[in-house]
Amino acid sequence: MTALPLWCWRHPRADGAAGRCIGRTDVPVDPRRARRLAHRIRAVVRHERLPRVVWVSPLARSRDVGRWLARWGFACRVDARLAELDFGSWDGQAWAQVPWSAVQAWEADLRHHAPGGGESLAHLSARVMAFVAERRAAGDTAVLLVGHGGWITALTHPLPPEGAVDAARWPAPPRHGALVRWPSPAAIHPG
Repeated sequence: MTALPLWCWRHPRADGAAGRCIGRTDVPVDPRRARRLAHRIRAVVRHERLPRVVWVSPLARSRDVGRWLARWGFACRVDARLAELDFGSWDGQAWAQVPWSAVQAWEADLRHHAPGGGESLAHLSARVMAFVAERRAAGDTAVLLVGHGGWITALTHPLPPEGAVDAARWPAPPRHGALVRWPSPAAIHPG
């Protein structure tokens, strides 16, 4: 099966998110940051001759970048499966207010435990793979998206088929505004 390359940019840093558990909480992004990222995406698309279609989540920190690109002639498609992990009752709270015992319970079963009663990592991974499978079935040759740290990490680090997932070894998300290509360019174009 041919790899479907995804060009994933993490959304810009959101206003008021520092120190808070932010998943589905819809926090704003400074319009200048959204526009700067959109400019960078447009430059990569021109240089690489990629399709002028961008997929975004319904959350403003992703969607606002897509709106800039739409103003410049891109097709902007919103897909709820691109949303960040749902942290349930933790969402929007200061991390310092989430009971440490609840965080430990999540770390003990990272695959299946739904933090705050929201969504498990297994569920997030299933959403990620469903999106990729649908785009592959649609015959896309490359997919551009503006997504979230947890979503991109779930894409680039698929869960093993079974067994425990070590929370201490789970990778940190990419920095805000970063481009992550999947599979890696070496895997897309083997030498």
